[in-house]
Amino acid sequence: MNRIAELFGIKYPIIQGGMVWVSGAKLAAAVSNAGGLGLIGAGSMKPDLLEAHIKKARTLTSKPFGVNIPIFSKYAEKQVEVALDNNVDIFFMSAGSPKKFTNYLKEKGKTVVHVTSTPQLAYKCEQAGVDAVVVEGFEAGGHNGRDELTSFVLIPQAVDLVNIPVIAAGGIADGRGIAAAVMLGAEGVQIGTLFAASKESSAHINYKNAILNASSCDTVLALKDIIPVRLIKNKLTEEISILEKKCAKKEEILKLLGNNPAKEAIFEGKLDMGEIEVGQCCAMVKKIEDVNNIIEKLIKEFNFIIKNCKNF
Repeated sequence: MNRIAELFGIKYPIIQGGMVWVSGAKLAAAVSNAGGLGLIGAGSMKPDLLEAHIKKARTLTSKPFGVNIPIFSKYAEKQVEVALDNNVDIFFMSAGSPKKFTNYLKEKGKTVVHVTSTPQLAYKCEQAGVDAVVVEGFEAGGHNGRDELTSFVLIPQAVDLVNIPVIAAGGIADGRGIAAAVMLGAEGVQIGTLFAASKESSAHINYKNAILNASSCDTVLALKDIIPVRLIKNKLTEEISILEKKCAKKEEILKLLGNNPAKEAIFEGKLDMGEIEVGQCCAMVKKIEDVNNIIEKLIKEFNFIIKNCKNF
């Protein structure tokens, strides 16, 4: 058993991304039941809804699961308290300083992981006292780091800089990606896009089909000057690009985005002017499958690759 599997008490060191409008109780429980670690994505939930999903997940699985809480959220402090009140033991924190909650959660005896996009930030997370770190490459869907480091260079540099376990994320959608991450020094992987298109995902069928129909060049990193986010190209990304080329003010771009563009695309299936958050590995996702089959296939592919590795 490697350090990540031991840390979370799981069979396979495969963690499902805590994606907004995708990662509810049903998906998290399915991943945990299949031997990985499921995460409830609190980023699109008010505290009362998060509590409902935590309670529902407990009826669906007896295995460990966690929550992913974006620190910049106005609900973050309340979400942390809700998770603590409901005896959640595993916290994946993102989009903010690891110093904000780590000591508090560790004093409560909780396991804390932080998501980062550079080796230097991974080191700061280790100094803040987290148990493990997710290093997410530029290939990932949704919100990204500004430094545009790809997984292939980010993973080994982070591994060399920290002593805590590293979980690789960004661009992983099959057993080959897991094997590559392990070869680069990662002890676990976090996967988003592949699970976003699963049967248990709470996303709209239009969003899932958008993933299946996407080619390798259909995503773009938009909103670089505000908060970088990887999206499938659509009318919204075209209009964002036009405004950015005109050096439009931040307020004008935010007005274009409307109220909740991620919810419109992912949860409601309105793809023209919604944020279709998807990673560059989207073209590798071929069909909508149940989570158990996905994880079985990942492990089978990984084992085949490792078994057949030849000396270079």
